[in-house]
Amino acid sequence: MEHTRWEDGRVSGAVYHGGQDLLKLQAEAFGQFGVANPIHPDVFPGVRKMEAEIVAMVGWVILSSNMNLTTHVIKLRIIPDTAHAAFYKASEYFGIKLHRVPCPAPEYKVDIPSVRRLINPNTVLLVGSAPNFPHGIVDDIPALSRLATAYKIPLHVDCCLGSFVVAFLKKAGFPSPYEEEGGFDFRLPGVTSISVDTHKYGFAPKGNSVLLYRNRTYRSYQYFVYPDWSGGVYASPSVAGSRPGALIAGCWASLMSVGESGYIKSCLDIVGAAKKFEASIREHPLLSKNLDVVGKPMISVVAFQSKNGAVDIYDMADALSAKGWHLNALQSPAAIHVAFTIPTASALDKLTADLVEVVEKELDKAEERKRQGKSYIIKRGDTAALYGVAGSMPDKSIVSRLAEGFLDTLYKA
Repeated sequence: MEHTRWEDGRVSGAVYHGGQDLLKLQAEAFGQFGVANPIHPDVFPGVRKMEAEIVAMVGWVILSSNMNLTTHVIKLRIIPDTAHAAFYKASEYFGIKLHRVPCPAPEYKVDIPSVRRLINPNTVLLVGSAPNFPHGIVDDIPALSRLATAYKIPLHVDCCLGSFVVAFLKKAGFPSPYEEEGGFDFRLPGVTSISVDTHKYGFAPKGNSVLLYRNRTYRSYQYFVYPDWSGGVYASPSVAGSRPGALIAGCWASLMSVGESGYIKSCLDIVGAAKKFEASIREHPLLSKNLDVVGKPMISVVAFQSKNGAVDIYDMADALSAKGWHLNALQSPAAIHVAFTIPTASALDKLTADLVEVVEKELDKAEERKRQGKSYIIKRGDTAALYGVAGSMPDKSIVSRLAEGFLDTLYKA
């Protein structure tokens, strides 16, 4: 589309252009780090270091700054135990009381009677996942919708992880969650908002995500408008003011390039691999005897735990890491999960073979421990040490302090 000629200096501010050479350098950097995500500093150490150095340089330029924010809110949210940690983060930031609802075995879905008991006049939001991050389980969204409608409370569906996979399940030939009860989306009258991460299975650059609202009224509450500013009327549609246009363009190009047929194909490959992996754990003679799949995953995530303590799941995680796998260790229950992607789907056979080998070795170690008793020295890996210790500590503030120390190291330039 035709645009205002900022290249000719016809725009006040808005475009802060550092010259063509810099633009080329930025484009090259963007190309090299398009898939990088600083939330995983062990996977992308270069990005962590760059971010730390940026903070250090800006801190040197500015020297110091202080910001104080105080909020006094007595509202509360009700979320499943398995809901994403971002809900805890937002509640802590904004002073909203959070009620956690158990997701009991064997289904690991949010317990609806518990949600009902916790609702009171201060409840501002109910939350369900489609699916949740830990186990890939879809909460009973139709039941949550009925509660939301009955009590006139907004219901948010976290579809960030499922995103472009769960949306195309039906067209790819897989069962779609709660289809007979109206699904998990705006077809249900109680659902008022849905979050979708385009940077995940939409394959857009990192930093892209979409929040959908049932109507304009809900959307308007995220706007900020300040009409009395000396710099003019200020209006911003979201929490962020300045945002990277390159990410928006990259997201648009990704969606247009992949298209519906591409997303159906990726759904077929990803979910097909996840189901094959789940079947291997449930049916392989060795795996089925020593591992259990957590719940009944429907989408791209498969979590598994030790069956009757046959193997140490965190030692398994370290053994798989030693083989080059970067899987996710979970707690409550102690487990490992695989979130399948297109590359992971193509490596499925190797993953399964390595999993079998690791279980065999862990069983041998368990037998050796039995033979030698207390004299047997167990060398724990990083995952086993972290989660084994954290899980045994009733005082989680110690774990929090350790985590804070780790976060501090991310900004060490």
